[in-house]
Amino acid sequence: MTGLIRVRGAFVSNMNSCGGASCFLRWCVIAAVILGHTTAEGFEEAMLTAVLKEVPEIVNQILYMWDQLAAPAHWTMATVSALDQVDGDVLSLLRGKERDVLERIGQVSFQLERLEKQHAISSAMIESLLQDLRALPSVVRLGRNLDTLADLMGRVSSADMVLNRYIQRGYSNETEDANWLVERPTLEDFVSTVVSHGSSSIRGLLERIHSIVAPEHGMGSQLQSPGIFSQLTDAMHESRSNRCNLQQSPQQLLYNLYNSVAITELKGYAMMQFSWMLLRLYKKGNFTVEAELMQERYEERTAQKVAAVKDAMSIAERDMWRCDPREHREGETYVELTQLLQGQVQNEVDMNSESTCRENCAYYSYAKSHGCYNSNVCAKQPRCNGKLIDCRYIDSDMWVCQADSKSDRRYTYIEYENGRILGKRGSCERGLTKVDSWWRWLFWHCSYCFCLCDEQGPKSDRYFNLREVKADVANNKVVTGLRFVKENRVIHLQIQEAGLLPRGEINMTSVQWRPVDNYRISDSDVYNGKDYHTLSWEQRAIDLDDLVAPSGSVLTGVRFRRVGTHLNLEIMVTPLNFTAGTLDNPHQKSIWHGNDNTDASLEAPRKRLYISNPDVPTSTNDGSIVDSRSDQFLLFTHSDIDTDAAQTTVPFLDAQPVAPDPPTLLAGAGIYHKGRSGYGGFIGPKVVTYDFNSHIQAIFPITKDEVN
Repeated sequence: MTGLIRVRGAFVSNMNSCGGASCFLRWCVIAAVILGHTTAEGFEEAMLTAVLKEVPEIVNQILYMWDQLAAPAHWTMATVSALDQVDGDVLSLLRGKERDVLERIGQVSFQLERLEKQHAISSAMIESLLQDLRALPSVVRLGRNLDTLADLMGRVSSADMVLNRYIQRGYSNETEDANWLVERPTLEDFVSTVVSHGSSSIRGLLERIHSIVAPEHGMGSQLQSPGIFSQLTDAMHESRSNRCNLQQSPQQLLYNLYNSVAITELKGYAMMQFSWMLLRLYKKGNFTVEAELMQERYEERTAQKVAAVKDAMSIAERDMWRCDPREHREGETYVELTQLLQGQVQNEVDMNSESTCRENCAYYSYAKSHGCYNSNVCAKQPRCNGKLIDCRYIDSDMWVCQADSKSDRRYTYIEYENGRILGKRGSCERGLTKVDSWWRWLFWHCSYCFCLCDEQGPKSDRYFNLREVKADVANNKVVTGLRFVKENRVIHLQIQEAGLLPRGEINMTSVQWRPVDNYRISDSDVYNGKDYHTLSWEQRAIDLDDLVAPSGSVLTGVRFRRVGTHLNLEIMVTPLNFTAGTLDNPHQKSIWHGNDNTDASLEAPRKRLYISNPDVPTSTNDGSIVDSRSDQFLLFTHSDIDTDAAQTTVPFLDAQPVAPDPPTLLAGAGIYHKGRSGYGGFIGPKVVTYDFNSHIQAIFPITKDEVN
């Protein structure tokens, strides 16, 4: 091949330290293996981008071998012919030092297993996506193409495994002078099949993969169908509400799929180059032109794949959240605020200091309980020691079913004489209590009102942590996931953290959930407004925002703050040295980023998201749909009066982990609402994955002509 390329000094040194056919074949084998697996040294925790980073060096090594093979001073055909007479077969020269090739194969076997697992993860995510997109017209072709792609990639991997098994079985380890166990005709037949023009050859498989992934991307053909990256992007955008089943953002899914395809392309490229070299050694021809054409085609395909995936990733969404689970479990999939605003039956006579009945229920929009005039009812139920709000008259007489004393509810249900039922009628373990309003002196009616009780107490969990929650940036760790947890009646936004590696990779062994601060609101050194925020009738708003770090920065912390009467999310972002895999002076350059907009802003004020007549969120079997957008806010409130007697605080908080799998860099976070009409829904965290688009490049070897 023309154009001697530059390679690392260590590689050249190793080439010079051995000689003849033995050296050439040794590096042929290493090149073929390394392309299928990458080396184990220094990359034990590396992910796919670390493998792709080595592409130029790997290709350089193969091109260097061709230069060595073509150099008359080293490898004339006469030399090859002479070598072929040694021990009757050139492969018999592979002894002694070639044992380290077998050892290298053992080292890289772990990398192959990891890469295959990574591909399996991507395949599982795609299959999950397809299950939720079956109703879309575009999914029929997408599903067919994905099935075909998986089959073709599997065939390339199978051929790669066969090649590696041949190499691994090349020697018996029992004696130093053991003979090569795989016969030359076997290898010759295999490599001939690899480079043949048949559709099932490696050459044919790679072209078929390319026709699905990037069908001559950018060539301007009007009849050409879009590639699979574009199809996936369109399908995920078309069914945005359903893609929460994926544990990756759409862009991350595209990125991982691209990596899997690129690894397959590398395996095929290595096998083909290795095959041409062996066929030349077997004196089947020169094959220099064929290898050059194959190299050019490899570069064309790679450039087109990169262009296709970059186009798709540039418009693909990067946010990720969680769908409702198949089964709701309190404390695992969701947590509740309790008794923030709760329905309470109260007589007018007890809501004023004079114990009069001169007004009506609507008069008491903001009151409190002053006593217990008629012990028939008030003495049998928990007293509201806080504020009584938004009282209303429903009917004079009723039957009240008190809830169990251990329950967070006050009532199981209430049935009025006019037939109206608040809550879900059923058995009443404590028995029904008859409640009748009465007249005083014929003029004043002492009515029983239905009010909302806003009372702090041991059964009311209404607290949000305000302390900063940061990754261990001093040890180069970043945030890789979020979830809501309730600890000691306080709601915390817990972070998952992990160590950062070069080129944006994550140290898998370091991934862990950082423990939340284990404090109690009753602790002497813990203060309302500083350590935690207390919700109340006046202060029960939570802002819904999507917060994204500036380009080149990653998520390293989160916290809630108070903006007026609102609970508001902020994120800590830190500049990243992508190549080195280090945070850039995190103690000095980390900043807190948030949305300061309020509903009182003069320009584009924050809008309220209303949830009307909300029943308990877990009462519906229909999955929740995201119905909020950034720059909104929502008020925590009571459940519907008719369906639940206003006994439950809604929305609930989604406690499912929002952590991409596999873990990846994050560039943002947010708070959103999801639900169904007529139900309270869930407040949940979301994450925004890092934008890897700018780091995907088609880099090819530097030739001597380009250097000059």
